[in-house]
Amino acid sequence: MSAVVIAVCRRPEYGFRKPAQPFIRLRVGHGVDGDAHGGATVKHRARVAKDPTQPNLRQVHLIHAELHDELRAKGFVVAPGEMGENVTTRGIDLLALPAGTLLRLGDEAVLEVTGLRNPCSQLDNFQPGLMAAVLDRDERGNLVRKAGIMSVVVRGGEIRLGDAIHVELPAGPHMPLAVV
Repeated sequence: MSAVVIAVCRRPEYGFRKPAQPFIRLRVGHGVDGDAHGGATVKHRARVAKDPTQPNLRQVHLIHAELHDELRAKGFVVAPGEMGENVTTRGIDLLALPAGTLLRLGDEAVLEVTGLRNPCSQLDNFQPGLMAAVLDRDERGNLVRKAGIMSVVVRGGEIRLGDAIHVELPAGPHMPLAVV
């Protein structure tokens, strides 16, 4: 199965859920046009409170639809954008990508993977128990965060439902994703 965009979402004001759109436009050094989390410096409220001059490594949030499938099987009701993501994908193991991976979406846009999303308590405000459902432990007992990945825009363009996603891994050695 090839990797594909199954939804694109944005929200101009701060809020948890992001409504699906026919397309979104990505801008270099900014993120999603018209999204509250776009910009060169951090926009997440908790991060702004610590240091508003930090670079925004969370310009575009991606979640794999396979996570939605897993959550539905556990009784949660989730759809694209409802966990705050800008791009919902299918057919790519986002969590296994190394830092620095380039994702080419559609004909123009390119994202660079910066790290993992750290799930927060807003997930439980959306649906009780959801935060625990997106956390797991590997065979060594290490915490596994499954709530998607974060990225920055390195080449702008429009992306829409059905766009292909092509992966370009960085030169080795590969660094595993950490929380950004």
